Amino acid sequence: MERSEDLRAIEAVLMVAAEPVEPALLAQLLEITPARIDELCAELAASYEVEERGFVLARVAGGYRFQSAPDLAAYIERFVLGGQSARLSAAALETLAIVAYKQPVSRAQLAAIRGVNVDGVVRTLQQRGYVAEVARDPGPGQAVLYGTTGSFLEKLGLDSVDDLPPLGEFVPDASVVETLEQGLRPLE
Repeated sequence: MERSEDLRAIEAVLMVAAEPVEPALLAQLLEITPARIDELCAELAASYEVEERGFVLARVAGGYRFQSAPDLAAYIERFVLGGQSARLSAAALETLAIVAYKQPVSRAQLAAIRGVNVDGVVRTLQQRGYVAEVARDPGPGQAVLYGTTGSFLEKLGLDSVDDLPPLGEFVPDASVVETLEQGLRPLE
């Protein structure tokens, strides 16, 4: 197979794929190495960027897929939502973040962290495909443990949960915490 045919074959497969396609599967289909697939996908991604296409070739959820260009998100949002409210609530986003960073995690653990019942929020996140049951706790009651899904990684444009930003970046420094605490102390 010629080089240009390899590039075209990758494009054709990714065009019909409903989910990200792993490099190993592409390598098997094209009868070349996964490393060569990575090189060819990098070449394709660079050419799309130079041509300022409306889509990009992204590596997400352990594979490659076409996605809309990030700078065109406003147009896509208008197209997809069409006046509907599909955004997640603050409670759902908070719960999703806890699942993402602490997975696998049970509903009881989520409720303990948030301080409220999370049954409805977890059900919503499951219905939208962002979290799923991943295991059972071996302890008493064998609680269901939840983790994020490939759809979650796709939506965030991440290859794996290891690509989440470190939590330390979001912790305020000691002076900010002290200032906040001073505002909460009773006046003497």
